[in-house]
Amino acid sequence: MNSGPTSTESQNDADNAKWKEIVLKYQKPSAWKASWQIANTFVSYALCWYLMYVCQPISWWLVVPLAVLAGALLVRVFIIFHDCGHGSFFKSHTANAAVGFLSGILTFTPYYHWRWEHAIHHASAGDLDKRGVGDVWTMTVQEYLEASRWKRFAYRLARNPVVLFVIAPLFLFVVLQRIPSRAASARERHSVYTTNLAILGMAAALSLVFGCSAYLLIQLIILMVAGGAGVWMFYVQHQFEDVYWERGENWSFTAAALQGSSFYKLPRILQWFSGNIGFHHIHHLSPRIPNYNLEQCHRADPLFQQVKPITFFSSLKSLTFRLWDEKTRKLVGYRHLK
Repeated sequence: MNSGPTSTESQNDADNAKWKEIVLKYQKPSAWKASWQIANTFVSYALCWYLMYVCQPISWWLVVPLAVLAGALLVRVFIIFHDCGHGSFFKSHTANAAVGFLSGILTFTPYYHWRWEHAIHHASAGDLDKRGVGDVWTMTVQEYLEASRWKRFAYRLARNPVVLFVIAPLFLFVVLQRIPSRAASARERHSVYTTNLAILGMAAALSLVFGCSAYLLIQLIILMVAGGAGVWMFYVQHQFEDVYWERGENWSFTAAALQGSSFYKLPRILQWFSGNIGFHHIHHLSPRIPNYNLEQCHRADPLFQQVKPITFFSSLKSLTFRLWDEKTRKLVGYRHLK
């Protein structure tokens, strides 16, 4: 005989109804805010390239800092690209697709192909039974203990900070993003091909302006900064001490958002460059909220503010986490194995 919902289930239902009502207010795109973000981001990025062109004959000591700044701005370009992929940046589907394609060229990322894979990430984040697409390779303690010596070596190598934040981002954006997945649809594959052609055209044009070697060096610095920072942000968003992981039958969308996605509280300048994506718990709760409304939504209700913030310095502890222990329900380091 069914005794009806428990008090805990009733509370969860009430919380779900509450947050769904709140986020609706912040899902409306603003043409003005979106246009202003495009202006202060894309124009600033173009200005960096122009200044590098002017400074190149004078000294590379001026060019390199500008390339680093351009890399930081490219992170912000990627957040705009990311919002377009969720259909949240503009109200217009056409405007999202156009800006998404353009920003995808600058970030070396095919728009429709990335959008498809990222949707899988949102549908499976925190689900132990659906790992492997759009996430950081994470093994459980039991899986690691049962793995072959070669697989353990590969896992340790993949989780090494130098590989994870320096080599892997370059490989991802320069090589992997050039190749469509076998499971991709025709539109997603064509997105990869057209983006590849556009990147080739951009590289050829800038090589004529800067010289091939100079362009490649500048682009390499920019991609290293943007890629490393971007992967670090993504890593901290889902690899922290009290993170949520659960098996499929017990997985909860709301818990995966509010407990499995971090509130990365950054200094204002870093929050600007990262396009407010530190409010990642809000983003996973409602991907339809544009980045320029995330902070307002976070401040709208105590339910969201209960999420414990991670600061820049406390986030460094995430580097010690390697495996998920299903018994203690925590991310642990290799020392835990002893």
